[in-house]
This record gives sequence, C-alpha cells and structure tokens, in this order.
Amino acid sequence: QVQLVESGGGLVQAGGSLRLSCAASVTIFSSNVAWYRQAPGKQRDLVAAMTSAGSTDYADSVKGRFTISKINAKNTVYLQMNSLKPEDTAVYYCYWSRGSLAYWGQGTQVTVSS
Repeated sequence: QVQLVESGGGLVQAGGSLRLSCAASVTIFSSNVAWYRQAPGKQRDLVAAMTSAGSTDYADSVKGRFTISKINAKNTVYLQMNSLKPEDTAVYYCYWSRGSLAYWGQGTQVTVSS
C-alpha cells in the first residue's frame, strides 16, 4: 500500500503563491507522479505530470504559472503555484504510478479569493 500525504494548501489572494507538497511512503524514483485538481461539481483534471524520466506536462490553463518538481531522496513531489487565480480553486490531489500500480493522496484544498 502506497500512502501519499499532501500538504501546503490553504487560502490565498489572487496573484499569490502556494507550494503543495506530496510525501510518498515509497520511493518516487522510477515512478510517474502528477497533480490533479477537482473543483466542486466538476471532474478531476490533470494539472501537471512528471514521468520517471523527468519529462513534464502541464494543463494549458496553468502553463507558465505552475511548476512540478520532485526530490527523490525525500520521496516528495512539489507543485509550485504562482499568479494564482480564483479559477484555480479546487481540491488538489497527488498521484503516483508505476507499472500497473496507481495511488491517490487524500487531497488538499486550495482556495483563491478575488
């Protein structure tokens, strides 16, 4: 069982920044990791992803504002969010996968006020 624990969410004004962290109970080396978000009444969407090789991909809506990164030695994945907008308000989920295994974190709330 893989445990993913997110932290760093909160309330921030538009234009502000937050950094989300996701601590994994297993190694993230050679694993794919990602951040998703889900706003009330909407589906869960991909925000940012990083493959085991280090390639990254971002939703168009966050390109240039969000950055996914990881520190393998800490088994931790980060999402740096800058220039936040009210439409970024959602629960943010960490995602880990390797082969046929995939796990989600419990989510952390991000609220951006206008």
